[in-house]
Amino acid sequence: MNLKGKHIYLRAIEPKDLQFLYELENNPDIWEISGTTAPYSRHVLGKYLENAHRDIYEMKQVRLCICTHEHELLGLIDLFDFDPKNHRAGVGIIVLQGEHRNKGIGTEAISLLCEYAFSTLQMRQLYANILEDNTASIHLFEKLGFQLVGSKKDWIFADGAYKNELLYQKITT
Repeated sequence: MNLKGKHIYLRAIEPKDLQFLYELENNPDIWEISGTTAPYSRHVLGKYLENAHRDIYEMKQVRLCICTHEHELLGLIDLFDFDPKNHRAGVGIIVLQGEHRNKGIGTEAISLLCEYAFSTLQMRQLYANILEDNTASIHLFEKLGFQLVGSKKDWIFADGAYKNELLYQKITT
């Protein structure tokens, strides 16, 4: 399976990515979407990286790095809640630096991941949970054929208020 696009490629996460992972996981600006409530130590993240090579069928998730063809690490994309029996998985994506957002990187990364999930892993459907006020992510997933199928009311509590989370699905035919 080729996980290479026109501008980016997806690769397995490696021990050399510890600093990037540390910056990402300890960025309070994204804790709202990641469900994080406290910082992670380098030690804990290092232990995670030691097991990152394990099979998706065992771990029920896979995390891939989004890189430019010049090998600059831009973000991460995940398949999570991998359910091979029911042929479905969740999709999560984060591009760390704002200057790399809204430049087609997310579109290309999700397209590559969908092709991998549908062709190689034989998934029937993928889903994404998106906060109602995250218009950029809503636009991204809708552009790629994900459809709004539901809303989870008052699902996320952040900054002293409850937020709705939208459920998007993409089902192959």
